[in-house]
Formats: sequence, C-alpha cells, structure tokens
Amino acid sequence: MNTPAAEAIVGNATVWTLLVDYLPVFVLSFLVVLFITPLFRQLALASKVIDLPDDARKVHHRAIPYLGGMAVFMGLLVGIAISYVLVAGEPAAYRPLPVSIVGGMIAIAFTGLADDVWGWDPRLKIAGQLVAAALLALNDIGTRVAAGLLDYLFGLSVLEFTVPTPVVDIPVNVTEWIGTAIIAIFVLGGCNAANLVDGLDGLLSGTVAIIAVGLLALSLLMASHLTEGDVAHLTTLLPDGVSGNEGVTLSGARIVLSLALLGAVLGFLPHNFNPATIFLGDCGSLLLGYCCVVVILMLGEQGETHLVLAGLLIFGVPIVDTILAIFRRKVQGLRMSDPDAKHLHHVLKAWLGGVKRAVLAVYGLELVLASLGVAVAAMVLLGDLRVLVVYLVFIGVYGSVVVIGIRMGLVQKRQSLKGAS
Repeated sequence: MNTPAAEAIVGNATVWTLLVDYLPVFVLSFLVVLFITPLFRQLALASKVIDLPDDARKVHHRAIPYLGGMAVFMGLLVGIAISYVLVAGEPAAYRPLPVSIVGGMIAIAFTGLADDVWGWDPRLKIAGQLVAAALLALNDIGTRVAAGLLDYLFGLSVLEFTVPTPVVDIPVNVTEWIGTAIIAIFVLGGCNAANLVDGLDGLLSGTVAIIAVGLLALSLLMASHLTEGDVAHLTTLLPDGVSGNEGVTLSGARIVLSLALLGAVLGFLPHNFNPATIFLGDCGSLLLGYCCVVVILMLGEQGETHLVLAGLLIFGVPIVDTILAIFRRKVQGLRMSDPDAKHLHHVLKAWLGGVKRAVLAVYGLELVLASLGVAVAAMVLLGDLRVLVVYLVFIGVYGSVVVIGIRMGLVQKRQSLKGAS
C-alpha cells in the first residue's frame, strides 16, 4: 500500500494506472518490430548479410539473415518517441527518458551494425560501447551507484581531494571517477554478456523479455514507493542543465525503457523462435544488453546500490553464462576470445536433446533469477528485509556460479586430456 507521501507524488495514479498510461510505448514498439522485421529480413538477404552454418558451434542448417537488430532498434526508437508526445497522466515529477540514453542506443546500434556488415575490429567495437557509456556519464546516469556503495561500506558518500598546483588548485572527485568506471564496466559487461547468450533461436530475445518484465515490475514498485523526501533529495542531485519543470526522478524513464524493450523483443520473438527466420546479429544483442544495463543503472539514481544489485540478479542468465565462460576457460588455460560450443545453452542442448528444450530451460532459469531479484528488492522497499540481505543473496548466487564454472572447467579439462591420450 502506498504511503500518503508517496500518493502526494504519484497523485491519483496507482501501479496499474501508471502501466495503462505508459501502455502506448509497449504497443507501438511491439507492432513496429512485428511488422518491419520481414522487411529487414529481405534487406539482409538482398545485401547478403547472412549467417552461414559453417562450423560446429552453429545449430542452424541454412543461411539465416541477421539484420533483426535493426528492426528491434527501430521499434525501441518509436516506443521512446511516443513516450515524449502521447503518454498522458504521468506525475509531473517524472523526467522524460534522457536524450543521452537515446544517443547511447544509436552508438551501440551503429557499432553492432558495422560489425554485422563489415566485421569491425574488436577494438572499434569496444570504442563504440565506451562512447555509449560516456553519454550516460555526461547525463549522470549511474554515477551515483559508486556514492551509494561507498556510503554503505564506509559511511562516505563523497570522496574527493584537491591537488595544489602553482597556478590553480585542481579538485578531484574520486567518487565521480569511480562512478564513471562503474558505468563503463556495466556497459561493456552487459553488452558482451548479452552477445554471449545469443547462440540459439529465440534464446536472447525471449530471455530479455523476461528480464524486461522483471525490471518493469521493480520500476513500478519503486514508483509506487516514491516519497516527498525522495523527490526533495533528488532535486538537490539534478545534473546541470536540468530544470525543475523537466521533472526530478527517473521513475518514468525506467518504465518507458522497460516497456519499449519488452514490446520490441516480443515483436521480434515470433520471427526469431525456433526455427528462426532472422537473427538479431551483434546490432541486436549489444543493443538489448545496453538497454537492460541502462535500466539497472537508473535503479540507483539516489545511490541505492542494493537495488542495482537486485537489477543484476534480474539480469541473471547473461551474467551466469559470462561467469561460467570466464572461469571454465581460465581453469583450462583458454583465452576468452576463443569461441567454443560449451556455453550454458550448448550444454543444455546436449543434455535435453533439442534447441527448443534448451531455450525453454534457459527461460525457466531466467524466470527464477528475475523473480528472486524482484522479491528481494520488494521486501527491502516494504521494510521486511534489511539491505545487507540483498548483498548476501547477490554474493551467494554469483559466488555459487563461480564454483560451478571452476568445476565445469576441471571436468572439461579432464575430458580434453583423456581425448588427447
């Protein structure tokens, strides 16, 4: 139940009325992607932007076009654009989705598209992702996550000092630099984690649909618990150039991006589920990872690091697969850049005997992790759980994954040695 203070900010809106107000974002994103994906499929075929079944890692047996990411990108842009002009009834305190996020999406989509079409050097792909991260930092999206972490661990929300020089003293805000580094790590990690998952028909698009539902649920829950004190605090934290009539909280922006993301992937999934007629390509996988990471970073707009950790639990399968890949390869002495057919979805496909079964199993795992993330965040917001528990759950879940990854690496190493002998 909302507190009176929360109602003062949300007005007469409830979670359900907020959802209805923002529904055009979901509907337009869904319809655009659903109907323009076949057009991009034809364009990819005509341009020969196709994925050939030329090695053991690929499960498809015919050439598949992979410009699906551009269809998803267009759907996201339309959904976000609608939020600026058609969404009515949202609280005045809500800021629109910052334009810097759209700029980051454009940078990520172009980077992925360039790799799909021309096969960009990995260093150029990283550069494109860092441009998107820099745009977030310029608009203060995620920089306060570091402040929240330092405050929780050491009781210091700001860590800064001055470097004296003969000309002028130079202030150095260590917290902002740490926050900027966190943004870069999140963007690079999230984009490439999503890219690793994109290995079976419908796997990433369906997984991201579940992630988007989890992030939407948490965003709506946070909106329903927004208080006058929260808004007053956020007003003092507004970045330069943001005026009061543009709103003070990113609550609405989180809802917009979550709904646009959900609509886009659900519109794409009918074309991408097994047997797929089109793939996301790097344009789509990097873009989906970026959008998820942006929502997660926005969860910490007041420095609520525990809510960011809950968001990372919701973004569970890409993180799990990345951790498993890092540690099993480390144990075997393999490079991270070496592709293989031993990712989580490959293992499940071998165990369960089919692509659809493996994909549905990953969906089930993601549903469990997303539900866990929403549940612990909800209990903290309702006052039924201490913040420390979120940290412990986060460490427990991903610490267990590290152990499993090491064990997988040892087993695969023994199998390789046995096969060599």
